[in-house]
Amino acid sequence: MLDDLDRRLLRHLQPDPGIAIADLASAAGTTPSVCSRRLTRMRDRGILKGQEAVIDWHALGYQVHVSLRISLDKTQSNAFDVFIREARKVPEVLEIQTFLGRVDLRLVIIARDMAHYQHLYRTRILTLPHIADVEALVHVATIKSREILPL
Repeated sequence: MLDDLDRRLLRHLQPDPGIAIADLASAAGTTPSVCSRRLTRMRDRGILKGQEAVIDWHALGYQVHVSLRISLDKTQSNAFDVFIREARKVPEVLEIQTFLGRVDLRLVIIARDMAHYQHLYRTRILTLPHIADVEALVHVATIKSREILPL
């Protein structure tokens, strides 16, 4: 799957996705051309999915972060698909996760303040189809937030 060079490239790329190819190659102990070919190969194989900008939503005025644990009424066979399709339309929903067990889904939502959240909850969330139960968890603090793999 991955050899030592691939792992070295990914180790240096994860904390700094915008690193220049020449700098990445130097840090991983290879040449820029080999580095470029390896990155292209990992993209083609679906290992490296892309780069993204990480935006501090607090700096943009969003002060409330809520996780909603949702159980669906699954009496209709398409409940998951319909719910997810509609939940994707809510711009303040940052993440949708599905689970096995008592809770079917988790939505991560941001809002400017509690009044904004209450409005979203009443007008956009509770109107989503097939909801049987909702539990809100208001985020207090982030202790660790990294997606860097131990390669």
